[in-house]
Amino acid sequence: MTSTFAGIEMGKRSLNAHQQALNTVGHNLANASTDGYSRQRVQLTATDPLYAPDLTREETPGQIGQGVTISRIERVKDDLLEGRIDTESGLEGYWNTRDKYVLQLEQVHNEPSDSSVRTLMDKFWDSWQELSLRPADNAARESVLSRGEALAEGMRDRHRRLSDFRSMVDGDVRGTVSQVNGLAKEIAGVNLEIQKSKAIGDDPNDLMDRRDVLVEKLGHLVPITADQRDSDEFMIHVDGLILVQGKEARGFELKGADEDGFATPYWQGTGLPASIGGGSLGALLELRDGDSRQEMQSLDTMALSFTDLVNETHRAGYGVNGKTGLDFFKEWPFINNAEGNYDRNGDGKYDSTYVYRMTGANALTAQEQIGLAGTIKLSSAKGQAEVPYNPTDTVADLVSRINHAGAEVTARLTREGKLELRATPAGNRADPDFVVRHVEDSGQFLVGYSGLLRGSDAAGSYDWAQADATKSLRAEGVDFSVAPIAHPAGWLEVAPEIKSDIGSIAAGFGESGRPAAAGDGTAALAIASLRTQSVMVGSLRSFDDHFAEAVARVGLSGERAQSAAATHERIGKELRDLRSSLSGVNMDEELANMIKFQHGYDAAAKFITRVDSMLDTIINRLGA
Repeated sequence: MTSTFAGIEMGKRSLNAHQQALNTVGHNLANASTDGYSRQRVQLTATDPLYAPDLTREETPGQIGQGVTISRIERVKDDLLEGRIDTESGLEGYWNTRDKYVLQLEQVHNEPSDSSVRTLMDKFWDSWQELSLRPADNAARESVLSRGEALAEGMRDRHRRLSDFRSMVDGDVRGTVSQVNGLAKEIAGVNLEIQKSKAIGDDPNDLMDRRDVLVEKLGHLVPITADQRDSDEFMIHVDGLILVQGKEARGFELKGADEDGFATPYWQGTGLPASIGGGSLGALLELRDGDSRQEMQSLDTMALSFTDLVNETHRAGYGVNGKTGLDFFKEWPFINNAEGNYDRNGDGKYDSTYVYRMTGANALTAQEQIGLAGTIKLSSAKGQAEVPYNPTDTVADLVSRINHAGAEVTARLTREGKLELRATPAGNRADPDFVVRHVEDSGQFLVGYSGLLRGSDAAGSYDWAQADATKSLRAEGVDFSVAPIAHPAGWLEVAPEIKSDIGSIAAGFGESGRPAAAGDGTAALAIASLRTQSVMVGSLRSFDDHFAEAVARVGLSGERAQSAAATHERIGKELRDLRSSLSGVNMDEELANMIKFQHGYDAAAKFITRVDSMLDTIINRLGA
């Protein structure tokens, strides 16, 4: 049967429940301005009745109620919305980072300005044009020397700024990796506290709010997906792999530095490289290994092509002092082995051949039909690029086809009409820049026609992955040069022989091996005409094309980053505003709940007072 004091117990439960409800309201109001706080809501339920519906219960008119109890204190949260915010945080972090850094990359170009490389190069061409008009004038030669030195300094300065930019981004990569690892460990620690709280039946709402704040911060740094937010086994994935699982956290480490000293992120404790395609870290890696590397390769390509072409023409000319065969710019080879042999794996034996340029022995006519059929195979970032040719193709057709085949080799005809193949920067970081890696012809165009290779097919091909690979080139009349020092734009300078005697600056070509006449300005005019000639600067036709493409590339990249950053900021704000409307503290609602729970508390107190009065009558007054 029911206890005489059941009413007191029932009232006590009601007092406790409403007091806890009031405390929860106070907790919500106190944290109304706390970042990441989710409002909490008390779930009041009826206490289990005294008797269960079985055959052992007493005969009573029904189940005897036992008042109210708190089943749980839950936080108001939409897990689907949180998942969308995690995804959007990664995109927002990615584009904001790109927007900030691409702006700095634009400033490196310094276009348009009087000190930009393009302006300095225009002045350099103008000085040669002036020398062609006054080939005997020392003042014109002084102008060529001065503007050549200014251009070389301008290229070195741009290279230095690009290098500083990459180093700055690399520093941020290292700092961001450290942040990611720290947040992962912190989230795992909070997971452990949550598991302990849940094990004793508590609702660790504040701890879960703290975890969500950390997860959102992590989502800005790397692209994540968070699973099972309300279970004990909370997990965070990056690129499909687990970063955090419950109380265990993995992380990233940087290792395997390339030739520039920049390391790649790997998963800790594994040999797996980390593929991070979003968030701030993804943007930084893309900027370091993509955008800025591409800008440096583009500058190096232009500097190397420019140096090579100016020197080629200048060597054929004569100065007023009668000297010829001199380079205007100093070229710095990567190795001092005349055959290009190099010990790539560091075992003390030559195992590779580093050649930048190779020129055939035979003079060709651009509009002449080849009359041959075959397929040329050239190295590319994706293996080998195949370039077919047919008997009706002209030499110019095939040269153009090579330059548009996606190979890491470009072709052109020299002043003498000889076929020249030049290496471009490598698409893969593991491959060296400006090294011809493979040249093969199934027919006779590169063999007997242009006089470059000794034989056809794989047996007669040139391949860099061996020492003395130049022996596959024809011995008579073939010219080649070894690969340049890394980042040639950073080493460009006027040759000492030119600086010490401006009379060595060539103005004319001369005739039949005799020095040029005093009024001969043909060599200076030939150098000036390089400005607009189709000389293949990488995959572009001319130097003017190079500058136009470089400025457009970085400008469009900045415009895209700015637009995308603004778009994702708006989307992120809308999602967070929606979360705030669902999970944030509403003052009016909390004050209404306060009044409701206060009235419930008052009613419970009055109920206990009445029960106490009844018990007092029974205990102290009956039988008096």
